[in-house]
Amino acid sequence: MRQPLTQSAQSSERGFVIIAVLWILVALSALAVIFSVYLSNSARALGVTDIGVESEALVSASLELAAYQLLLADEKERPAKGSFRFRMDNAEVLATFTSEAARVDLNKASKEMLANLFEVLGAEQKAAEEVADRIDGWRTQPKPGAANDEEALYLASGLAYSPREAPFAHVNELGLVLGASPAMVERALPYVTVYSKSADVDVLIAPPEVVAALPGMTPEALNDFLKQRPSLPHDQKAVAAALGPAGKDAATLPDTKAFRVLTTIRFDNGRRTSTEAVILLGSAESKDKGSPNNNNNSAQGMGGSQGMGGSQGTGGAQGTGNAQSTGNAKDSTKDKEPYKILSWQDQAETGTRPPRQAGR
Repeated sequence: MRQPLTQSAQSSERGFVIIAVLWILVALSALAVIFSVYLSNSARALGVTDIGVESEALVSASLELAAYQLLLADEKERPAKGSFRFRMDNAEVLATFTSEAARVDLNKASKEMLANLFEVLGAEQKAAEEVADRIDGWRTQPKPGAANDEEALYLASGLAYSPREAPFAHVNELGLVLGASPAMVERALPYVTVYSKSADVDVLIAPPEVVAALPGMTPEALNDFLKQRPSLPHDQKAVAAALGPAGKDAATLPDTKAFRVLTTIRFDNGRRTSTEAVILLGSAESKDKGSPNNNNNSAQGMGGSQGMGGSQGTGGAQGTGNAQSTGNAKDSTKDKEPYKILSWQDQAETGTRPPRQAGR
């Protein structure tokens, strides 16, 4: 027959039960905290995904609007730069476009032009000339049967790769060129391109650093030209006269169908994103022959457009990007596309800012 528990044993048993219950409550609280953190992170991730999807759609709309406006103009009167704004849902979009002829083409520019550019950007003359030689070696195929001196230079320097010996596929390849330091490449990226396909630059829209790199340009002539440039007509003779000593070979005002479009999106919650893309225009007739989705987006976007301005995209931004190229499209469809995306680079700012108040 079981003996009744003493008062001390009963107290001990009740204490054990209380402790067990407390541990269970602690465990349940921990699970609740973990679940709430999981829900919070999931909601945040979904919010970021939604912003990303919306941003990509708005950037696509800005590219189509830019291409549409550029294709509407006659090729001889097509603006080399401009801007427009539109608003869609909870976001305001500013898009600026600039002809790639404002930059120095790594595949077409002369060695003198390249050396001058690096020197203008702060490199010593000897180092600038050496890098210009290596750029030329990187983009030039060696003659059949001749010794490959360029490849030998890379091997002698202990590099695990050889020069491409073909045109640059992307401006970031500049970082692989022998003698091009990271600092030199970083300074040069905003002023170079591989998309203009021209040895000349459009001096009417080119940055002062690019104009200063023109062969024969002097500091005095540069200052005089920059003062005159805002009032200069798009006329080769007038531009040549304004350039002075450098005008003989630099006043070609090249045309290009490649444009750099910088899209800045400001959401009502204060979040901002920016994307830079380079597009290649198709023929003027093709703007109405694209996919139905493209036509619909362009028609919808034009309703919010506020005309073209004179601002110029800075370009050269180096955020995390998704390079995208459609340059390998089949020839049979080349003339049917209003534009093609040659590159795409995102620079998302993850922080949020308080919404700007009206009138401030």
